[in-house]
Amino acid sequence: MTSKASLPLMGTVKYKKESNFRKVLNDSLNVFLKDALRVTLKDPKQAYYFFQTVKWQRKAARVRSKLEREDIHIPPIMIFSITNRCNLHCKGCYHLALNRSSRPEMSVNKIQSIITEAKELGISFMVIAGGEPLVRKEFLDITRDFPEIIFLVFTNGMLIDDDLIVKLKGQRNFIPVISLEGWQEDTDGRRGEGVYEHLQRIIEKLKGIGLFWSVSLTVTRSNFTTIVDQQFIKFLIDLGCKLFFFVEYTPLKEGTEDWVITDDQRTNLLTLRDSFRSKYSALFIAVPGDEDEIGGCLSAGRGFIHVSAEGDIEPCPFIPYSDTNLVDLPLKDALQSEFLKTIRQNHEQLSETDGGCALWVERDWVRSLLQKK
Repeated sequence: MTSKASLPLMGTVKYKKESNFRKVLNDSLNVFLKDALRVTLKDPKQAYYFFQTVKWQRKAARVRSKLEREDIHIPPIMIFSITNRCNLHCKGCYHLALNRSSRPEMSVNKIQSIITEAKELGISFMVIAGGEPLVRKEFLDITRDFPEIIFLVFTNGMLIDDDLIVKLKGQRNFIPVISLEGWQEDTDGRRGEGVYEHLQRIIEKLKGIGLFWSVSLTVTRSNFTTIVDQQFIKFLIDLGCKLFFFVEYTPLKEGTEDWVITDDQRTNLLTLRDSFRSKYSALFIAVPGDEDEIGGCLSAGRGFIHVSAEGDIEPCPFIPYSDTNLVDLPLKDALQSEFLKTIRQNHEQLSETDGGCALWVERDWVRSLLQKK
């Protein structure tokens, strides 16, 4: 069985103007879920969960559409960095490069309250990040209470232990997205000696319980050939991986500019992504390449929003600028920020870059919007 789409065949429904963009985005998310259902048919429990999720996602889309008619814009996706702490010190880490605030992280109760608000507003996908999100193991007690929301938890995987795996057995909506850089040499070279071997043991355990798990592959100029090698992709599929994120490296850390993939590599990445979709029973997503296929940068609430560990509402994890904080405002009000609205209304400014993260390229313009306030 082969997977024909994933989050795009989004390329087959390219938007023509901003007015129909939301429909295209909702359609693309439905494609993703239907593909997820298809690639998990051999696991009836997981397949049934994705079948239920398609219905929940449609309901959430109706909630967002109703609010849109009231001129209240709600994105379908929230990226939530629940902590700044991490157990590793990876080379080129974007989070370390941003020099995050020393303000206290939000409490578990506050995080749960925000997710409750998000569900009521029709936000139906949560991308959980950090730091290392599994530093806060109590977060699994929150995700358990929201089966309607898919939690894609981007993790270095080193804190996944037997106790956590027991909890994960009953949470089909919790999808660990494990970070790899390629084979052992590339992974240990960036993340630390012994990381690759440890992750192989963890992945075997995840495979053993039949958990739907994913992988995040940071694509750099030097590891490109390894990351897209069919032997490497097939190796991960044989271990049970059903969802692949190819994430282009963004050079936030000084001295890593030559890590960025070339234009030829970027074009080749999308070609190979399409080839993998037609060949393997798995889902393949390229970031930011897939965004380009449905109308460009999805930041600032156009398709997703970022919430920092301190509660700041930001356009994107790579752009830590904000004029609102969830400690002071309900989520519904914070999402109507003038700062975010201005970025969305000037989206054409983010459509004129030469590839890679458009918001990072235009960061000086974004920063200037706050200075004008």
